[in-house]
Order: sequence, then C-alpha cells, then structure tokens
Amino acid sequence: MPRYLVQASYTPAAAAAFVNNPQDRVAGVRALAQKMGGTLESMDYCLGDYDLVAVATLPDDLTAAAMALAVNSAGHIKSYKTTRLMSAEEFLLAQQKAHGVAYQAPKS
Repeated sequence: MPRYLVQASYTPAAAAAFVNNPQDRVAGVRALAQKMGGTLESMDYCLGDYDLVAVATLPDDLTAAAMALAVNSAGHIKSYKTTRLMSAEEFLLAQQKAHGVAYQAPKS
C-alpha cells in the first residue's frame, strides 16, 4: 500500500481549544486511517511551518484525498499538505523506466 506524508497546521481556534482542554488527537487520526482501510504509522508535533507531521499507509491516492477532505471539513486545520511517498524500490523502478528516455527542454 502507498505511504503518505501529511503536514498540517491548526487554526488559532484549535490552538486555543488545546490550551483550554488538552487532548490527544493521535487516537482520532489513527481511527480515521483505519476506517479508511489504512494505518497511521506516526504522528508528531513540530515547530516551524507546520504544527504536525504524520505518515500513513493508505490503499490509494483516492483514499488519501478522501482523508484530506474528511480532516479539513472539521474546520480546525488552516493548512494541510499530502505528499505521496515512494520506497527506495519504487524509486529504483522509476530510474530504470527513465533510463534511455530522452526529453528535450523547451527552446528559448
């Protein structure tokens, strides 16, 4: 199954809710991934452009999009980015497929 990196940031209202009512969101995200036929591999909170990063294994891109829609529809996320991850083996296959294929850049 494909793996996906999710990077997300909370709205100020969600941050206030965490301060007023501390809560663990990992269990809810894990349950959502399982309901969608996947697994949550990790979820970590971070400093920087995003408030959290998560890695999930999901059946396909359609499921990843559905999960993004479900999470965003709750209204507590201000930014959400999904990146499809490739294993080293998949990347090697991509290299082999590209080998010998010529592409000409646009001419100025």
